[in-house]
Amino acid sequence: MRSANPSPTPSRPRRLPLTAALRLGRPSEIWFKPALSVVVSVAPPNLLLLALGRLDLAPYTMAGSLCALYAHHRPYAARARVLTGVVLGMLAGLAVALVTAALTGDAVVLVTVGALLAAVQKALSDATRLGPPGNVVLTFVSSAALFAPQNLGQVPGHLALGLAAGAWAWLVGMAPGLLRPHGPERRATAQALTAAAAYAATRGTGPGHARARTAATAAVLAARQALLTGGARSATARPALAHLLLRAELALTAPADADPEGLRARARALRGRGPVPYDGEPVLPAPDTGESPAERLWHRLVPLAPVAARTALGCALAGYASLALGIGRPYWALVTAAALYQASLALTWSRGVQRVVGNLVGVLVFAAVAPLAHLGQAALVLCCLAFSFGAEALISRNYWLGSVCVTPMALLISEFTGYQDPGDLVTERIVDTLVGALVGLAAAVAVTNRRAGTRLGAALAATQRARERAARLLAEPHPAPAALEAARSGLAAALVELRAAADAASGEWRQRTPPGDRVEHAEQAGHRTLAETVRRGLTPDGHAAETTADGPPAYGAAAFRATADDSTEDPRP
Repeated sequence: MRSANPSPTPSRPRRLPLTAALRLGRPSEIWFKPALSVVVSVAPPNLLLLALGRLDLAPYTMAGSLCALYAHHRPYAARARVLTGVVLGMLAGLAVALVTAALTGDAVVLVTVGALLAAVQKALSDATRLGPPGNVVLTFVSSAALFAPQNLGQVPGHLALGLAAGAWAWLVGMAPGLLRPHGPERRATAQALTAAAAYAATRGTGPGHARARTAATAAVLAARQALLTGGARSATARPALAHLLLRAELALTAPADADPEGLRARARALRGRGPVPYDGEPVLPAPDTGESPAERLWHRLVPLAPVAARTALGCALAGYASLALGIGRPYWALVTAAALYQASLALTWSRGVQRVVGNLVGVLVFAAVAPLAHLGQAALVLCCLAFSFGAEALISRNYWLGSVCVTPMALLISEFTGYQDPGDLVTERIVDTLVGALVGLAAAVAVTNRRAGTRLGAALAATQRARERAARLLAEPHPAPAALEAARSGLAAALVELRAAADAASGEWRQRTPPGDRVEHAEQAGHRTLAETVRRGLTPDGHAAETTADGPPAYGAAAFRATADDSTEDPRP
């Protein structure tokens, strides 16, 4: 007989893929937005410095300009806060690097400081869920600055250049909101509808239904968060979007009765510029976690300690190895190692494969383009802009494809202070890429993320608590709508975290994790309870449900038919 509480068993990490890591995916829906934003952010400062004959200062303005890469998926109210944090974080890392470079020229000290900065940047970007490109750009900026000749008197001026370019990048990132203030919320809702349609296509039992259900739950949760953080400027569209989001939740509740094509059609309409269908005003209260932002950040930081340790150790050893080989730019090896570390060893391996392949192809592209870039400083700037656009346009297909453009762009940036021999640059970059990847992967193997198992156990317990809380409310004859909504949001978030924790734990080794069937059973029970909260808490037209003596309102095919023809548009401007 099976024990009621089976003991943890050693995890079996996934096989480390090779060709699968290089497989191209679909491009991001908004691939052109970060690509155009980085060009618009980088071009004016660089062209101004070119006109002034001070292109040698461009690395400092590039530090601020690259902040335009962040937060494109966030509503504008939240984007403003995130971009402000990114600019301030960039300036903090740049300040530490420049002051260190001014105080010492000891390469070992510089590499050590760079590794510690990389670890802090990795931990904070993951804890705050910063999103792409994560810590890599910040680490590139601070690591390169460590090896730039510097004196203390120059530091304030260089920081001022970074701040000015960062302020311009902030404006570039926020500018689209003037034309379409609720564009990110529309995209998030459309993605939720699309993910729900994919789950509905499985009818809830077909191949891949579990993954599709988890993906749809995560997309719905992300869309709800987008609506909650959209700010006042998107208030007019929020009720209609919330009603459409309800359709996605109904599909999660009754996938066999949902209409996948109808969901996809509404998603396509949301991606356009037409009005949003509107026929109700769903209640959308913000879930109350009972934690302050500082407490939430701390609770997210604690499990990231092994990943931060990996980053610090791997970056330091990669930099030291590069120094031992006599490479003049050890920060390239340091940044390569920093770019590898993901949530698990399996994902870190995949990123390592992508990084090596992308960088090796990228140095060949640089070798081909170098004669053109050396025709003059204007050609150098234009080539840099072209590669910055290409990097963001391609990286959503696969990291290695974007790296094909990132690598020559980084090499061209190193020439803003003066042309260098292309052969030397290519050789050093290849060596540093291989050193950084090999040493970085070795550090990932040496520093086992034992907290991945602990995180999975905590996620199981949190899911159980969230499910029990929702079940208690469902047992009440007349649960408060706001309380039921908060319980539903909490359970959805717990299920998403459980799946992320399970994926991370399955990619680690030398650890003990709860048996896989416990995770599967917890997910199944959680999704059944989550579906019941949707049935009980909301009616098909998007209003709070009124419980009757006969029990909760019935959902199913009739619910979808009842809202199939709601073409009423929002009457408000």
